[in-house]
Amino acid sequence: MTQPIQDHESIPLYSVVIPAYNEEDYLPGTLDTLADAMAQVPHPGEIVVADNNSSDCTADVARERGARVVFEPDNQISRARNCGASAARGQYLIFVDADTRVSGALLCAAIEALQGGQVCGGGAPVASSDPASRTVRLSMTFWNFVARALGWAAGSFVYCHREAWSDIGGFSHELYASEELDFSRRLKRWGRPRGMRFRILSTPVDTSLRKAEWFTARQLLTMMGQYAFMPWRLRQRKHCELWYTRPDAQDEKHNGDTA
Repeated sequence: MTQPIQDHESIPLYSVVIPAYNEEDYLPGTLDTLADAMAQVPHPGEIVVADNNSSDCTADVARERGARVVFEPDNQISRARNCGASAARGQYLIFVDADTRVSGALLCAAIEALQGGQVCGGGAPVASSDPASRTVRLSMTFWNFVARALGWAAGSFVYCHREAWSDIGGFSHELYASEELDFSRRLKRWGRPRGMRFRILSTPVDTSLRKAEWFTARQLLTMMGQYAFMPWRLRQRKHCELWYTRPDAQDEKHNGDTA
């Protein structure tokens, strides 16, 4: 069994919040990698896993690896993120998806940026160690260009001051997807009058490309096009199948991919 990755007797400087629905397969790798990353940070930290009403052993897997587990009954990514953040004790919040691996360099960079007092929060470029087609790689490159230009944090890695998260009301419960983009915009507005900027770090985050395995390139492009031209669809769960439908799910009605 992996040793606990947090000291429950100390007050953490930062909290890593992981929303998770039925993530017993991916979560061990995420938590083990995170444990190695946290060992490189010279400050106490904690991990809070928000179990988003899982039907598998997600909560048990998280506890076995030293994470604190909280429960969110409604399958919605933004609610799971906020549930975990509400329970977090750290001054800094770092939101990580359950299928994402964070390096020590990235974790240190995020904390150092927040400690400097001139950054309200931000994100990181997206990369993946998974095998992928040329089309998928080009799509990631395009996303990273747009995200840096517009100041958007990918949901796989978002960092901010806890005060900022609280002041802007957390992630919007009106959105079933792309809540991190809305959060990025509001976080930037929070930082401006305080002389703080939104920063996309240079160190990438390693996330899985499982959606590229679940859906064809045509399906992905079609769905993304619909969200771009009909953003109101993001407010209805039934239109957010890219995030809430898994091909191997037996009961897609109650499925909620919070990774």
